[in-house]
Amino acid sequence: MYKVIGQHASRAFRVMWMLEELGQPYEHIDVKPGTQEVLKYHPTGKIPVLLDGAAALTDSAAIMTYLADKHNGLTYAAGTVERAKQDAWLHRINDEIDAILWTAARHSFILPEEQRVPEVKESLKWEYSRNLQRIMDEMEGPFLMGDKVTVPDLIFAHCGGWAMSAKFPTDNEAFKDYTKTLRSRDAFKRALAS
Repeated sequence: MYKVIGQHASRAFRVMWMLEELGQPYEHIDVKPGTQEVLKYHPTGKIPVLLDGAAALTDSAAIMTYLADKHNGLTYAAGTVERAKQDAWLHRINDEIDAILWTAARHSFILPEEQRVPEVKESLKWEYSRNLQRIMDEMEGPFLMGDKVTVPDLIFAHCGGWAMSAKFPTDNEAFKDYTKTLRSRDAFKRALAS
């Protein structure tokens, strides 16, 4: 059985959601970053960590891609044009949405206080809104890849919840509808309740 290490309200949730989508059993170890439980498997103390037998895997996107490939779900086959497009979306979401939210979090409560630049958050909110609109304009259907939900959709929708709690702009109606659709999935609800 898989073990997911990390706080529920973190990127660990993405991994739990993915496992629910795939119908795979897992144990959740709800711990903060930097704890001894995390440091046993990841020298930086970052979460999430997925334990698959003796293997400790890190980075939510890498874990989700691994699970998608292993269980043949929420992905296109490696070596196909569709998979290259899927991976491009994944990297774009991480670069243009997740990284902006992470930078704002670092300047809010993660970095030492003397290293924070709170003023940067207004610029990040502007960039987030611009990037979000561009992505929504380029979507190929109800989901990033058309009619099929894939790994980058889960990450993008998770970022939507993160943006809302971080008080980032929430006025993009198309994105609201998109995240509402994904968050209404049974797997999302099961992960939320776990």
